[in-house]
Amino acid sequence: MLSIITKYFPNLTPTQLSQFEQLFKLYSHWNEQINVISRKDIDLLYERHVLHSLGIAKVMQFKPGTQILDVGTGGGFPGIPLAILFPESSFLLVDSIGKKIKVVNEVAKALGLTNVTGIHSRAEDIDKKFHFVVSRAVTEFPVFYTWVKTKFLRENFNDLTNGILYLKGGDLKEEFGKFYDHARFYELKDYFTEEFFETKKVVYYKM
Repeated sequence: MLSIITKYFPNLTPTQLSQFEQLFKLYSHWNEQINVISRKDIDLLYERHVLHSLGIAKVMQFKPGTQILDVGTGGGFPGIPLAILFPESSFLLVDSIGKKIKVVNEVAKALGLTNVTGIHSRAEDIDKKFHFVVSRAVTEFPVFYTWVKTKFLRENFNDLTNGILYLKGGDLKEEFGKFYDHARFYELKDYFTEEFFETKKVVYYKM
């Protein structure tokens, strides 16, 4: 199962390999108590959740010191896989459902991830600012934009200007409306060969 990660990210450290490897056991355990991943998807955890989350890393390599907000993280996606990959960046994972954040914090603790904090909150109520906001299709983009538009730091030091990195699928022209022409769309099928990624995208919106 882990081979699907090492296929696309061959330069992981022993620590990162161990952390990715532990994800299946941890999520299987927590999923039996608190349903954070659909039952049929747990066997496809590495493809549909972990690798999908890491699609953002194919578009953006966060530099040390980058601060990232993950909105509507659910059980920790995309935040936890990205935090494993970028241990020198810090991640705040928020979700409006408290029991999901319990899973996030327990998984982060079990993995020894010191760069992850999970908070039971709505995005609008977070009063910190970040370099990037990431999310996995929590709502339509124009709504999401209103939640996070005031959450960005001014200093830029990454290869992309501070902004939103949004995992979305399908035809997005209608949903994005006036935002469409200002967004950049990266097709995940250009990076990953699995059929699951055929219509999946990373959307970058500069703030």
